[in-house]
Amino acid sequence: MAEAFKNYYNYDSIKKVALDIQTVYPQFEVDAYMDQTVDDSWEALELKDRVRRMALVLREFLPADYEEALGVIDQVVMKYGSWLEGFAWFATAFVEEHGLDDDHLEASIEAMKRYTQYASAEFAVRPFIIKHEALMMQHMLAWSKDDCEHVRRLSSEGCRPQLPWGVALNSFKKDPSPVLPILEQLKEDPSVWVRKSVANNLNDISKSHPELVVKIAREWLGKNKDTDWIVKHGCRTLLKQGNREALALFGFNDGASIEVDDFAVQTPTVALGDELSFSFSIAVAEDTKVRLEYGIDYVKANGKQSRKIFQLSESSFKAGTKKDYVRRHSFADVSTRKHYLGTHAVTLIVNGVERGTLEFELIA
Repeated sequence: MAEAFKNYYNYDSIKKVALDIQTVYPQFEVDAYMDQTVDDSWEALELKDRVRRMALVLREFLPADYEEALGVIDQVVMKYGSWLEGFAWFATAFVEEHGLDDDHLEASIEAMKRYTQYASAEFAVRPFIIKHEALMMQHMLAWSKDDCEHVRRLSSEGCRPQLPWGVALNSFKKDPSPVLPILEQLKEDPSVWVRKSVANNLNDISKSHPELVVKIAREWLGKNKDTDWIVKHGCRTLLKQGNREALALFGFNDGASIEVDDFAVQTPTVALGDELSFSFSIAVAEDTKVRLEYGIDYVKANGKQSRKIFQLSESSFKAGTKKDYVRRHSFADVSTRKHYLGTHAVTLIVNGVERGTLEFELIA
């Protein structure tokens, strides 16, 4: 199993940051900074808390003037990898923690634009949007036209209504209209990272405004292959929810011409760490597109069930086609999911319509 990313933030890597800061700011007290940052509580801290600790303690050892402190960070931030590696996250966290007051607003906005090229400022920018929405959205619309793909990505990723790990932007959950000009600007962006962000932003919006995203999807589809990918990925939650308008946009009818047979579970009892095996067959009476999914109703810690949808395939079938399927699904614990014993269920979903549910037991 890959090492947890938080462990890259360790004594040695953080001391390297401290020593590099000292080379451009000789007054920096490396040992004192390390003692306060990597203390006895460090091992228990998760990733974001480790980054936040670095940023909070840095304020005590950098120049008292905030903009002078940014000047020190400016001279070292580029040493800590690419935007994708993200170790320079401490720089954007410094702005988030210490630069929100009105006196430093413009300096902070410019710093986030600079630092996002080394570690995305998507989390740092969100408190600024909450406090200064109109001003920040003006800047972010300008960023959407920037030459740097990482700045353009920030303009979309930073204003996602429901960014994972980030503070929710409740005003955009209620009314996403301020976000739409940015997405419109970026819908044909040449960068795959920017396009992924636009799709994820649309997907966020679809959770509270499905009709709006269907409308946008209808307007954008068929004009550019990259935009078509954005639309499909941006509608993924709607498709998993069986939204009929979204499914119809991509050519999936109600499945009336698709016959499902022999849906069966081969492993009615599954040991923790083993695999569920189930099978079924489909036959189509006319030419049609078929989207196959299944839902697992997992037992939660409180004994109740919660469903997660998994996609099997999307294919076009000729009339008279019949195909058999066997699917295996792992019940080994992973970092993102802990399994609990008890009665689970698997549901077969064809073109957004449930076509049968079977129970099975997860045992020790």
